[in-house]
Amino acid sequence: MNIQGKTAVITGGASGLGAACARMIAEAGGRPVMIDLNEEAGKALAAELGRGAVFVKADVSDAAAMETAMKSVGSPVHIGINCAGIGQSMRTVSKEGPMPLDVYERIIRVNLIGHFNAIRLEAWAISQNEPDPAGERGVIINTASIAAFDGQIGQAAYSASKGGIVGMTLPVARDLSRLGIRVNTIAPGIFDTPLLGRLPEDVRQSLGAQVPFPPRLGQPNEFAALARQIIENTMLNGEVIRLDGALRMAPK
Repeated sequence: MNIQGKTAVITGGASGLGAACARMIAEAGGRPVMIDLNEEAGKALAAELGRGAVFVKADVSDAAAMETAMKSVGSPVHIGINCAGIGQSMRTVSKEGPMPLDVYERIIRVNLIGHFNAIRLEAWAISQNEPDPAGERGVIINTASIAAFDGQIGQAAYSASKGGIVGMTLPVARDLSRLGIRVNTIAPGIFDTPLLGRLPEDVRQSLGAQVPFPPRLGQPNEFAALARQIIENTMLNGEVIRLDGALRMAPK
């Protein structure tokens, strides 16, 4: 699918991987719509990008808020890129006792249920489009993590949420195939996002050195480059692609 003139809804679009995708869409001649909770960063990015870029504040795990956000887009949606998510490390059992169930529920709620909430609404919007000559109406890209495969100590909730995204990629792609909507997932490794930006520089360098090649943190624009290839390559469908420099995470 050609991005030129197309509207892309990007959840978690105010920073990190989502912001890189918003910039990619704008540079390719599309119109990015960033959905996020970070209003200050989202509005600043929309002003920076121009090209009709807009920010909409909404919680991806809130059905009503996301429905309202999607109705406010104002133009046909052809692309959905879902990057919204949270992380928290906690062992199943610690010296204080078992993990509080609400911690697990919150991560699943935002990362997994929030992803599906966005998918279902993006798919409905995309399904209203006229198909292109190849029969395609649009494409949806989700964000998992290599933690879906190599979950570390303390990542039971996070890995489960990302594993759920991996697990639903193929069935959702099959669900939407009759509508001409492709669905793929990117599973990134260790990327230089605001979350890692809070760590000391020596810790960041140590994390990057664990990657076989290139021995560094991934850059958000590299994630966005893969997202663009997925959008433009019609044969990519129902696939989960690791983007990790051949990293396989150790237990801790």
